[in-house]
Amino acid sequence: MTGENIICFAKDWSEDPTSNNHVMRELAHGNRVLWMNSISTRTPSLANGRDLKKLALKVAGFLQGAKQVSEQMWVYTPIVLPLPHNPLATALNRAILTTTLKMLRRKLGMDEFQLWTFLPNVVEYVGTLGESLVVYYCVDEWSQFSSVDGPKIAAAEDRLCQRADVVFATAQSLVDRRRSLNPQTYLATHGVDHELFSRALDETTPIPRDLAALPHPRLGFYGTIQDWVDLDLLAYLAERHPEWSFAMIGKLCVDVSRLARYPNVHWLGRKPHSELPSYCKGFAAGLIPYILNERVLHVNPIKLREYLSAGLPVVSTAVPEVAHYRDHCCVAGGYEEFERGIATALSSDTSERRRQRSDAMRAETWERKVAEVSAHVMRVKAKQRAEGVLGAGSQASGVGRRASGARAGLPNAQRPTRNAQRPEEQSA
Repeated sequence: MTGENIICFAKDWSEDPTSNNHVMRELAHGNRVLWMNSISTRTPSLANGRDLKKLALKVAGFLQGAKQVSEQMWVYTPIVLPLPHNPLATALNRAILTTTLKMLRRKLGMDEFQLWTFLPNVVEYVGTLGESLVVYYCVDEWSQFSSVDGPKIAAAEDRLCQRADVVFATAQSLVDRRRSLNPQTYLATHGVDHELFSRALDETTPIPRDLAALPHPRLGFYGTIQDWVDLDLLAYLAERHPEWSFAMIGKLCVDVSRLARYPNVHWLGRKPHSELPSYCKGFAAGLIPYILNERVLHVNPIKLREYLSAGLPVVSTAVPEVAHYRDHCCVAGGYEEFERGIATALSSDTSERRRQRSDAMRAETWERKVAEVSAHVMRVKAKQRAEGVLGAGSQASGVGRRASGARAGLPNAQRPTRNAQRPEEQSA
């Protein structure tokens, strides 16, 4: 797909890279992309220091205007009322966004454009912004985040699936739940920057000092330290194996003070994405110690392919999407099996096995994954153009929008109970 204009609603650009960033960076190689920072899926708390800091950053970002981050990609922070389910706020936000996008499109030379969204609450603005085609890219079971209104966000997502021209989801379970709402729903598994992460196999790649200072063997994890990281599992392993060093990389978003008694658990903080291969080089194994709650059952961890591209043996809890890679990693059904998986990785790993794991990921690149996604989008666009419905903006386009009346009677997809946390801290 080349020569297209894309306006994308996603998380905040400055946060740790997720599939949002990787997909849009890849699309920006041949298309003009305007990334709209998060328009809020929840109401912030004025008593929460993190929320206040985030609000301040929003204002600062807004004052910067559209910031160019690559040759064909810009990032913009819109100012909207962070009241996602308030009808008056939604109406005002709709007017703000419509005016804002007209101004930005004129400035950036974007005429006809595709609207892509990673956020379900954008459904409130679909059909009003002048888009010719709508793509929803689902990366999570949104109703499982405890900070959002689960039933309302689920209902919004159902409506978005119905109105979108194409829906992509990053795990088969997410696809299965949404295909009943839109037949144009496809699996879009995550890719990997293989060239970047395979540098862990390069003899000249340095191991960062803070990691190199830790005793061997070093067992590594990176990602946001959220409530889906199993701290009890970490404590179990740290107590039973004081000779193992656990290097935990990422922003701390939960209380980890109960692990202070273990001198072999090290919190190294957040690191730039570009430095992660250097850390991987110093790991004896890569860990995915997730709690198997309803949110995690639908995730597809990006770090899995990154670990493997770096050649690492991987030990994970029984995340369904990780199970597809059993040939390259240990998928543990419990704490003891997780422990045995680490012991086996430490005793059996070789440089040749590391090379084999990395080579197995060569075909899993973001370039290839996004090309597959783009092919689906362009097929739908060509079909609509042939039917004479493309390019009419909010009035005509969209498989979902044309069929929304017929689909209105469909029951909502069954959704499990909620037990995860903040959607803006996605770690998958």
